[in-house]
Amino acid sequence: MAAFEQIAVDDSLDFGTHVFTAEEIKRFANAYDPQPFHIDEDAAAKSHFGALCASGWHTASVMMRLMVRHFTREAEAAASRDEPSPALGPSPGFDNLKWLKPVYVGDEIRYAGRIVDKRQTRSRPGWGVVSMEVTGTNQKGEPVFAYTGHVFVAMTGTAKI
Repeated sequence: MAAFEQIAVDDSLDFGTHVFTAEEIKRFANAYDPQPFHIDEDAAAKSHFGALCASGWHTASVMMRLMVRHFTREAEAAASRDEPSPALGPSPGFDNLKWLKPVYVGDEIRYAGRIVDKRQTRSRPGWGVVSMEVTGTNQKGEPVFAYTGHVFVAMTGTAKI
């Protein structure tokens, strides 16, 4: 992510895609969300989902991995050009987390972000808060996941955390 001053409302980011497999869905669910429609095809077929589907927390975890990878690559690219990479601070939270449609075996989800707000902070001089609407969309163009996240971003010249 660019320094706070370089970020503009409506900037878009593409975090990439992920295809959900049955094995991965079951592995995640067995470890973190062991509900029958996430771990057993027969039980899932009889549920309101009608088939095995990923845990919403699984879809969120994949998004986080892809987003971190995106920002890591941006920082590495800046370093290769001998450009400074601004510090990203902690996230003060998120709003409006929604799982809009089930994610089924074989679904390919594209995760993207759009900057919806930014403001300087009063409590942390040299830092701003950037708000980003993050979405996951399946191969049919249907939104399946959304939330608005907030993160502290250093202003130009601010030391790293």
